[in-house]
Amino acid sequence: MTVTQATTVANLRDLGGTPLAGGRTVRAGLVLRSGQLDRLDLETDRAVAALGLRTVVDFRTDTERGEHPDRIPAGARLLIADALADKVNADSSAGDVPGKIPAAQLKDMLSDPVVAEQHLGGGKVQALFSSVYRSLVSSASAQTAYRLLLTELADPQTGPLLFHCTAGKDRTGWGATVILSLLGADDETLMSEYLSVNPAVRIAFAPMIEGFTAAGGDPDIALALIGVFPSYLEAAFDEVNTRYGSMEKYVREGLGIPDETVAALRARLVA
Repeated sequence: MTVTQATTVANLRDLGGTPLAGGRTVRAGLVLRSGQLDRLDLETDRAVAALGLRTVVDFRTDTERGEHPDRIPAGARLLIADALADKVNADSSAGDVPGKIPAAQLKDMLSDPVVAEQHLGGGKVQALFSSVYRSLVSSASAQTAYRLLLTELADPQTGPLLFHCTAGKDRTGWGATVILSLLGADDETLMSEYLSVNPAVRIAFAPMIEGFTAAGGDPDIALALIGVFPSYLEAAFDEVNTRYGSMEKYVREGLGIPDETVAALRARLVA
């Protein structure tokens, strides 16, 4: 994987170069991941302009998109694929505030250390993320979102594609994991790529962490919200294995992706 030194897009990474089985790698410049594109400025950000993006897949909720709309390169297509729509609606029915997804509402969650400790302390934040990750596997809205991502990536007319959420770590992290698994990355590589975003997101949210801890907040809560941890991804893997038995069956049966589409995806993205 390659970190792209963008100045107006957080956590931008090219999956190209990721090692795969048989000494092969992911082809560079075709599939990229990032945080939201609300500050994208191609006139000043030459690194992003050089990518020639043709397709953008946005996994964010209606609330997130409304508060921070993407700036899309001229000529590129924007595809909306709200991965957490069902999770948000279920939480809303249970009495939670709609759209309050952990990574998307960091400012709210870290604004009051007492409230944060009450709602997120004592392992609650880890349980919250476990629930979110399981929903990324099992909910209909997430399955629709990741079906769209894989179908687009298999199409040679798609051009360079970037997929993203808010911070580019959870919904985006699972998308990258599914792609790389299908292409032949081993478990160690999958986890390494998943965890590799931590430095970027911690830098991006450093002022928020510092303000929270200065006000007496528990730094472990802040880091659990802002970073990614093996247990989060392991919750998704467990959901896959429990429901489907393997990643291949999850893609075929859960996402409804036919074998020929997977073959086309591999032919296009494996170098």
